[in-house]
Amino acid sequence: MNEFLLNTLDATLRYSTPLIFASMAGLFSERSGVVDIGLEGKMLIAAFISAAAASVFGSPWIGLGAAILASSIFAMIHGFATITHKGNQIVSGVAINIMASGLTMVLGLAWFKQGGQTPALANDERFLSITLPGVDIIDYIPILGDIYRELISGHNILVYLALLIVPLVWWVVNRTRFGLRLRAVGENPKAVDTAGLSVERLRYKALLIGGILCGIGGAYIATAHNAQFTKEMTAGAGFIALAALIFGKWRPYTVLSACFLFSFLKALEDRLQSVIIPGIGEVPVQFIEATPYLLTVILLAGFIGRAIPPKAVGEPYIKEL
Repeated sequence: MNEFLLNTLDATLRYSTPLIFASMAGLFSERSGVVDIGLEGKMLIAAFISAAAASVFGSPWIGLGAAILASSIFAMIHGFATITHKGNQIVSGVAINIMASGLTMVLGLAWFKQGGQTPALANDERFLSITLPGVDIIDYIPILGDIYRELISGHNILVYLALLIVPLVWWVVNRTRFGLRLRAVGENPKAVDTAGLSVERLRYKALLIGGILCGIGGAYIATAHNAQFTKEMTAGAGFIALAALIFGKWRPYTVLSACFLFSFLKALEDRLQSVIIPGIGEVPVQFIEATPYLLTVILLAGFIGRAIPPKAVGEPYIKEL
């Protein structure tokens, strides 16, 4: 199989993992009626805490647990500001992002004295690639062997978890009582309140689930895809995930497709470095780096049609007395 295509698809899977976790987190939040542009900040603080904890305690699993805890705390702060105190959800999300950006630098300098970075993680302190069974047997089969060895096998456990989480999210949102209530509170919170259910409790649960998923996504970036935390290492992944959520119209499988699309563009960017086009010359690296973001804007602006969010999203619910 074409090596260029195989490597690009392999990179697409790796790049899509944090986007999948963050976009599924945003799906729960926005389905409940709470705008969550703080996905970036929650993943950033999770990435820092996971790398810090993994370095100190020597275990990526402890890092993962710490990341989930940190991200969940930030999610609850967002909930406290927007659900309990009816604050502006956009302003609260921006505050979460700013707080995470500043806090990771301050704590990084205070704890490790390495310019805001954490120490590089050893192999036993991070999630490593897994070789799936049967690689040696299938490897002799043309095309299929290459696909199984390079594309299906050889990823870390969080990549496989991201792929498994999407059907689970679909089932929870569309086939469970909690999912029905979640969708109802995002469309008509007054009707949910009239039925005797707590709008605030449902929204807090949605944000907590989102915090857990963002925590896993942040831990992946620092302890699986990379081997330490560096300044602003999420690099806008939370915002791209939010774009994928809108692109996918708040439906898990279409959101997954959007994550793959944006990740494919990012992977293609890496492969096009130093490419020379006949008659034109070398493609400027700045243009290549900007291409995924430009295409994201173009796709969102002109190719998805009208994306209709949940009716009550962004509106704090004030109980009538």
